[in-house]
Amino acid sequence: MLELARRRLERLGAAAQGVIAGGLRGVEKEALRIAPDGRLAATPHPRALGSALTHAYITTDYSEALLEFVTPPMPSSVEVIDFLADLHRYTATRIGDELLWATSMPCMLSGDDHIPLARYGDSNVGRMKTIYRRGLGYRYGRTMQTISGVHFNYSLPESFWAVYQAVEGHAGGMEALRSEAYMALVRNFHRLGWLVLYLFGASPAVCRSFFAGRESGLQAFDSGTVYTPYATSLRMSDLGYKNRDQARLRIPLNSLEEYIDGLTHAIATPNPAYERIGVEVDGEWRQLSTSWLQIENEYYSVIRPKRVARSGERPTQALKRCGVQYVEVRALDVNAFEPVGVSACQLRFLEALLLHCMLSESPPIHDSEYDAIERNQRRVAWEGRRPGFMLERGGGEVALAEWASEVLDHVAEVAELLDAPGDGSYTRAVAAQRAVLEDPARLPSARLLAEMAAHDESFFQLARRLSADHASALLADAADPAREGCFTAEAESSLERQRALEAAERIDFRTHLANYYAGVDTVGG
Repeated sequence: MLELARRRLERLGAAAQGVIAGGLRGVEKEALRIAPDGRLAATPHPRALGSALTHAYITTDYSEALLEFVTPPMPSSVEVIDFLADLHRYTATRIGDELLWATSMPCMLSGDDHIPLARYGDSNVGRMKTIYRRGLGYRYGRTMQTISGVHFNYSLPESFWAVYQAVEGHAGGMEALRSEAYMALVRNFHRLGWLVLYLFGASPAVCRSFFAGRESGLQAFDSGTVYTPYATSLRMSDLGYKNRDQARLRIPLNSLEEYIDGLTHAIATPNPAYERIGVEVDGEWRQLSTSWLQIENEYYSVIRPKRVARSGERPTQALKRCGVQYVEVRALDVNAFEPVGVSACQLRFLEALLLHCMLSESPPIHDSEYDAIERNQRRVAWEGRRPGFMLERGGGEVALAEWASEVLDHVAEVAELLDAPGDGSYTRAVAAQRAVLEDPARLPSARLLAEMAAHDESFFQLARRLSADHASALLADAADPAREGCFTAEAESSLERQRALEAAERIDFRTHLANYYAGVDTVGG
């Protein structure tokens, strides 16, 4: 796996130096709005932030109280972080005395009944989004849906693919080459996903209210906090998005065609447990369907191959039309020690890791390896910081620290190719993670527990303090007037776009839903 990456790097060499770093990066970052007492905000999505349905940069995820900030694709990680900071700053000035929660695991909760679904208005598209979320609540519980994360979107520049095609001697079309390369990346990222959980996991503890009186199975840190001493990311454990229902789904990754077929089959195949929930019961739509997946986005994975969809187009249709355009990494916890939940250094490291995954040998993943991959990710989420921790590899075992060190050696070679002359920022990003590997006390998950102990704070108290500190730090910097004006204009125009969408409806919701599953564009129809 590693030797092929080195040979490809040597062949790419100077030919790729000028183009490989010219890709696009973007972030989608979730954050709960909380009331001054630290509980989930009960207020609707603020009108000053525009329409959650149509705003380009500020929307909601599962709940009215769960904001999602979306940056446009940008040419550098620094620009992404700056844009994300401006979104946070703009929002902070328009939510009154509410705050944005600073961690992945949620604030003080009062049970599923007190978690409001996100609302998107009366258009068919808006109704569909709310019903989909209601279905998630019936299937997995609403509490799980309050967990926040950071998604990193990444694409290589178009100019890179011509260089890569020549170096590889690929005789097929550019679209096929790009999709094959991205799917190879996806497979290898699954193999190495445990490394991201280890280095960037920041959720080893959770407020006891998350369990609503149920037994958690975790240890008590204090009267209000439960935790696991060596956990890295409870968000990515079976407490969070790797729950048992999702664990039974296995979508093939060995080709784009198999991936599309696997998702399509899951959307078309009824699940007996979901059939018992029902679809429309006593006049209420409980879910969009009784299938294993209501829509493609319900399938949680550490990484997804993606393409920007056209109006009314399903994600699988977009992929089938023109292949993979970019990848979406979904394994990042919110970094509690960064004001916007992620840093440019993290994004640079991820970019180098993704390229390493693409350039390395990526054989098909068969069932036995798939099982080992799942076990590695699950165990690192639960106990990855345990001294001497071992992982499965090639039918045997290897120390996490040894395997991680090998990967970082090769990622460092990719970083050199990414660095602009005289810059070194990618090399420094890899070096920063090398330092963390050598001193696990510097891991975000370890730092969070150490902060709680040092300040004699519960998880709730620590997260609330950091939330207030981050708000103060962001507001201490002056807003960019041009960008603030852009956000204000987008908020106003997004409300107009929602009104226009609702006024243009000509079909009933059942017909809209049937058309959606049939692949017919019904937006505005």
